[in-house]
Amino acid sequence: MIRRDFIKYSSTVAGTSLIGNSKSWAGANDRIRTGIIGMGGRGGYHMHSASKFDGVEVAAIADPDQRRIDKWAADLESKIGKAPTKYQDLRKIIEDKSIDAVMIASSNHWHALAGIWACQSGKHAYVEKPVAHNMFEGRKLVEAARKYKRCVQGGTQRRSYGLFRKAVQLLHDGVIGDIYMARAIVYGARDSIGFKPKEPIPEWFNWDVWLGPAQDQPYHGNMTHYNWHWFWDFGNGELGNNGSHILDIIRWGFNRGLPDKITSSGGRFGYKDQGETPNTQLCNFEYDDGRYISCEVRGLPTNTEADGMQWGGFFYGSKGYMAIDAKKYQVFMGKNKEPEPDQGQLEQIQHQENFFNAIRADDPKLLTGDIEEVHQSCAFCLLGNIAYRLGRELKFDPVKEKFIGDKEADRMLTRNYRSPFIVPDRV
Repeated sequence: MIRRDFIKYSSTVAGTSLIGNSKSWAGANDRIRTGIIGMGGRGGYHMHSASKFDGVEVAAIADPDQRRIDKWAADLESKIGKAPTKYQDLRKIIEDKSIDAVMIASSNHWHALAGIWACQSGKHAYVEKPVAHNMFEGRKLVEAARKYKRCVQGGTQRRSYGLFRKAVQLLHDGVIGDIYMARAIVYGARDSIGFKPKEPIPEWFNWDVWLGPAQDQPYHGNMTHYNWHWFWDFGNGELGNNGSHILDIIRWGFNRGLPDKITSSGGRFGYKDQGETPNTQLCNFEYDDGRYISCEVRGLPTNTEADGMQWGGFFYGSKGYMAIDAKKYQVFMGKNKEPEPDQGQLEQIQHQENFFNAIRADDPKLLTGDIEEVHQSCAFCLLGNIAYRLGRELKFDPVKEKFIGDKEADRMLTRNYRSPFIVPDRV
């Protein structure tokens, strides 16, 4: 189900039932012991955000970079008077039976496997976007969530924002009529990352754990941190990075599933560096009825669109169109050049708190970013990148989640996993 109403449960309601990993939940005074996996800026945000919720304890943090976990552990201790347990190996958090939930903010190639392992160990999981590095493991993460009856929240947090929820409600109610086309734009100039030489693995870095499911390869400084986004083994380029957020809103508002045809073109223009993914990319996702979604990534200096928009989307319907970004949505009817009166926003929901409320209620249906929905949205990024790398139009079966008559493209729906970091066929 693409559209859903959210029912917010207060975490202070006594008697709420929750079947956790380490205990049977009896009421509001019980803690949800949480582990944070991946301690970059986003992991640090999750650590501080979770530690402020009533009944939530950040019990452990993990990152292959010892410097990071030392820094963030000390930071948390300075604020709440207690330091979390520190691990370089995320498997230690997965194995800890006292941990009830994990929040995964590692590099993209770890997202799905860490989430699957969490479900298999009886833990709930908040998984940052894109929720998978490839289509196969994204589907397996959904299957694990359902099989083990875990709450798995995708990290496309704009699904919880009142602005986007109201805009999508209006679109679903037909404010601009029958939607036939939607556009996503992701504009943001990024500098060259240059070239960094191969070098010995730093003593503070657990390279084996950081590589995880990826194939073994030499270490160089551009592998960490953040620049891994621009290497195919670990990231999904800007399309998977910031494009995943707006494509989630676009697909949700359009009220459509996976596409039937995908094309993509672009390149890494303007400089020569070590990065592999395109800094300029145009993707088209078409449906058999002729409707389509496009997404354009621009990573060099460029103009903006509507009212200075650099990140956002447009929906086009039989009666008018809607423009939306992180600040506002505007509806234009017919040939009018002035927007219609603003219709307000819905309740603002804290995305991380929504995750913990769903755990307390033992009800994944309360999640604003349920893993099935976010998997389908993130799949647009993964499919667009396959079309880009192969340089041809691809026909896709949205039910089987396979390409039609294209074995080469099908092989790119998964990867060769490095033992023991293998996503299993049966979760």
